[in-house]
Amino acid sequence: MTVPGAAPVAPPPSAAPGPLTARVARYGGLAGAVLLAVAGYLGGALPDAPLGATPVSIWRTPGGPATLTCWLGGTALLVGAWWSLREGAPSTRWAYATAGLWALPLLLAPPMGSRDVYSYACQGWTYAHGLDPYATPVAAAGCPWLDTVAPIWRDTPAPYGPVFVLLAALAVGLGGGLTGAIVLLRVIAVAGLLLAALCLPGLARAAGVPTRRAAWLALASPLVGVHLVAGAHNDAVMLGLLLCGLLVVIRRPGRPAALLLAGALLGLAVTVKASAAVVAPFAALAAVHGRYTVRALLRDGGWLAGGLFAALLINSALSGLGFGWVGGLTHSGDSEQWTSPPTAAGFVVDYAGALVGRDPAAVPVLRVLALLLLAGVLAGLWWRAWRALRALNDVRQRVTRIEAGRPRVALHGAALALVATVVLSPVFHPWYATWPLALLALTAIRTAWFVPPAAVAGFLALPDGTNLARFTKAPGAVAMTALLLTVLIGTARSRHR
Repeated sequence: MTVPGAAPVAPPPSAAPGPLTARVARYGGLAGAVLLAVAGYLGGALPDAPLGATPVSIWRTPGGPATLTCWLGGTALLVGAWWSLREGAPSTRWAYATAGLWALPLLLAPPMGSRDVYSYACQGWTYAHGLDPYATPVAAAGCPWLDTVAPIWRDTPAPYGPVFVLLAALAVGLGGGLTGAIVLLRVIAVAGLLLAALCLPGLARAAGVPTRRAAWLALASPLVGVHLVAGAHNDAVMLGLLLCGLLVVIRRPGRPAALLLAGALLGLAVTVKASAAVVAPFAALAAVHGRYTVRALLRDGGWLAGGLFAALLINSALSGLGFGWVGGLTHSGDSEQWTSPPTAAGFVVDYAGALVGRDPAAVPVLRVLALLLLAGVLAGLWWRAWRALRALNDVRQRVTRIEAGRPRVALHGAALALVATVVLSPVFHPWYATWPLALLALTAIRTAWFVPPAAVAGFLALPDGTNLARFTKAPGAVAMTALLLTVLIGTARSRHR
């Protein structure tokens, strides 16, 4: 019997890859990781690297050809190895060992793919010196490492929650200088990944997905190695806390103490990056024990919400920063790139207007419309999951079978909520794809619709942090808009059939 509106059933187990395929993938990916580390030392996001470089200017530098060759070759090898086992590694242990093996060269490499880690350091320095990073940009604060920060982020307030600001300040205080701070920020990012890795098997079993596939897709992705390990992005910390909170909810539904803890973990994730908030409503669905009724949702979801809001209030109060970080979120869209579908569509409208002598200024308008659409999509996804879970009340099957379907419905809804958040946000950076990737690895039946975009995102940045989207604005905007229209038309036809 099928449940109307339910998440897709768990993917059927696929045959494990042969020994030769697995060996080629493991050592091909390792070779790619080594090449990327070499590219990082030759021309990565080093403190004294010139800012505002272009692919052409990088190529013309003495080590430019070697840098770009190692970077592109390494990325191709790493993406190809990950892609070749997208249906699952030989075993869960093999997946963990290989992901760790690939991460090792990147762990020892300098920052690459982005200069955000220097922004973290300066924001931590600002707080450590008694200033409010939500009111005082790093340039005004007088950060001694200002020259390492990308110019676009020097005069904007911190867009991260107080938990991460405290972690950045701790790294600065213990590091004793820029190099020490960067090392500790990377340690913090790796700790977040390790927490996520510990939680993945339990979540995969709850969702009925082979752990060897979930671990491989979520941890061996080139985006994880390059941007979360080498780039030390705080998305790693957010993911670790998010998955840990979801695991507690799924293992202890209906238990007030456990739900308070889970809510606190989700609240900590939100106070690292606010994007984690879209998962909370689906976690509330997973928190219900017994039959799905409004009363049960208010009871068990209320405990979860209580833990979440307590974490928000306590951290905002203890840090002395209040909720100033909410205002900082408005500056996260200062960068305009065609990799965000709403921004790309705005570019195309502006180009069309220029052809007839008009300036529609469509980018901000379409960004606002996309955020309104996002709110509606999130509400629709939640309602769909709620109806699916309510339908389980009337299914006359064994209780164990019914209970096993609940985590999958909630996790699948959370995964789609993160997909919608990434697609409809005003800005997209390659490491943003790691948010939905972690949960899609746990719930998706087919990988063909989300693995290719993640693979393409691996090629969007250069080792020094140069974003290739900046230099392909017009063709990229047209291509993204055409892709968006194709997907919308295809979806409409499918629903009509």
